[in-house]
Amino acid sequence: MFTGIIEKIGKIVGIETEQTNVHFTVETPIAQELKIDQSMSHDGVCLTVVNVDYDKNQYVVTAMQETLDCTNLRTWEVGTEVNLERSMRMDGRFDGHVVQGHVDQTAVCEKVETLDGSWKFYFSYEVRNGFFTVDKGSITVNGVSLTVVDSEPGLFSVAIIPYTFKETNFHNFQKGTVVNIEFDVFGKYVARLFDEYIKAKGL
Repeated sequence: MFTGIIEKIGKIVGIETEQTNVHFTVETPIAQELKIDQSMSHDGVCLTVVNVDYDKNQYVVTAMQETLDCTNLRTWEVGTEVNLERSMRMDGRFDGHVVQGHVDQTAVCEKVETLDGSWKFYFSYEVRNGFFTVDKGSITVNGVSLTVVDSEPGLFSVAIIPYTFKETNFHNFQKGTVVNIEFDVFGKYVARLFDEYIKAKGL
């Protein structure tokens, strides 16, 4: 479980393919505090630490084919910057929203609008049953907990302040950038329950 509050940006420094799995080596100061079997969010994707090199500030995570197919991990290359968050501590403040680290699908950046001291990013996504955004609702983009500004089917926007722009990989986004999105878990449950109710009533 995560909160969507990014701790550090990591850099992909190694990629190794083993059958259908891909091992990513990530470099970050956080590596000093990690241990094998720990869960980490990478651009919103929950992956398990399988090896740690404390001398190099590096660790390794493995992505299976299903994860590669459903996320933007398939676009990662050596040098790619990724947003990192360790799993939530039960004794800490809950500053974002409930983020599972289970990416629902990818979205594409359609436009970046520069405002007076901030930025507005527009994203499009494939409309699927149960996946939606609402004005002022929560959305996770590359692991970042954000509030939806504009919402319509298949399209939403978020506003980014300078701190978030600098401290996450949002500063690399441009038109065409593929990102991971996780819709609000509570909204997904409501949509599922409503769908089951409609089916039960034969409507």
